[in-house]
Amino acid sequence: MKRTMVLKTVAVLGAASLALAACSSDVVEDTTSAAEEVVDDVEDAADDVADDVTGDDECVSAALVLGSMLPATGDLAFLGPPEFAGVEMALEEIDAAGGVLGSPVTYIEGDSGDTTTDIASQTVDSQLAQGVNAIIGAASSGVSLTVIDKITTNGVVQFSPANTAPNLTTYEDNGLYFRNAPSDVLQGAVLAGKAIDAGIENMATIARQDPYGEGLAAAVVKDFTAAGGNITSALLYDPAAPSFEAEVAEIVAGAPEAVVVVGFDESTKLIQEMIKQGAGPDKIQLYLVDGNASTTAFAEFPAGTMDGTVATFPAGSVDVTSFNDRMLAFDPSLTDFLYGPQSFDATMLIALAAHQAGCADGTSIAANLISVAGDGGEECTTYADCVALIDAGTAIDYMGVNGGSDFNAYGDLLEGTISINEYTSNTEFEEIGSLTAIVPEP
Repeated sequence: MKRTMVLKTVAVLGAASLALAACSSDVVEDTTSAAEEVVDDVEDAADDVADDVTGDDECVSAALVLGSMLPATGDLAFLGPPEFAGVEMALEEIDAAGGVLGSPVTYIEGDSGDTTTDIASQTVDSQLAQGVNAIIGAASSGVSLTVIDKITTNGVVQFSPANTAPNLTTYEDNGLYFRNAPSDVLQGAVLAGKAIDAGIENMATIARQDPYGEGLAAAVVKDFTAAGGNITSALLYDPAAPSFEAEVAEIVAGAPEAVVVVGFDESTKLIQEMIKQGAGPDKIQLYLVDGNASTTAFAEFPAGTMDGTVATFPAGSVDVTSFNDRMLAFDPSLTDFLYGPQSFDATMLIALAAHQAGCADGTSIAANLISVAGDGGEECTTYADCVALIDAGTAIDYMGVNGGSDFNAYGDLLEGTISINEYTSNTEFEEIGSLTAIVPEP
């Protein structure tokens, strides 16, 4: 996936109007005052989480047992390879530096499947029985919501590198759920702003009927209409439906200038139906999102079909091109890289939290995640350097391959980055802009 920085954009979030404009600085000016207001609260948030999840019991887990629950199968399977690679690359670095609390990490790999199967629940049951302290996953917000209670009520950390559904922010999780992908309230604002900036006045949205699809589509509609745009239709669909003929016909009848498709691998079939009804990417501006921004899904389309399609997805605050090259060297079969950096950083943060706690149980890890991710400490980038600082009694601020991962009191990112990309062929897209902003809270 070629990533070329062309411009930075500025968004006005939650206002009556929302616009994106090019700027040359590396920061987003509109977020400065908001950042100053929330950074002072991070120490209190860390203390609150520690109070919620720790007690007076002695440590019962001196060695870290880490599970993964990522999509080896199902409708997000294209995201599985980079996510698994990210976890494994981090574990390689951790163990090479002496492991966690003097022991190598025990890693139990697991499949999440999707919401049409019971694979995630089976994976969690198996991993809980094997004594995991933390589970990385799921990628799908809908899948996470099927197992989050089972994980967190057992005192185990659930850390997703890819969940973006807004309703996970305030979910009752005993202080044990974290994610390092920003809520879709941010991606929705960026996508809506990009459409407004492109002169789109009438737009349709069509989204899979699950927490991810509903949440992201609602965010797009809210910000697009707040900026003066008109939504011609806002449809939800069953991702297992045999045909999308009726839904596409309704979109076409509204004569939109653009269509936002929020889905997973079924998006390929939906876009094929759009082409069939004369509403393909060559006729109407198409916007995709992180769930369907793939370099492989549209390979069999006629050449040039996807040219000009715009895709948004969470990214890092730093250029991850070199890390993607490392991932490709680690796994030469990779074709997509989305959420690989987040998976790497999630693994590192869990290990560093356990080391700082002096204990690898889930509650101890959760109590230290906010601190090691960024609480006014000294910046460090490698596991060995971060551990050395912790051992010296120095507070740390882990700066990962994806940039900083400071958390708020909900276990969400304080600040997120959304990458804006344009397809140059059916299998390639390039970054044409990005936005970094404070992630709005409920």
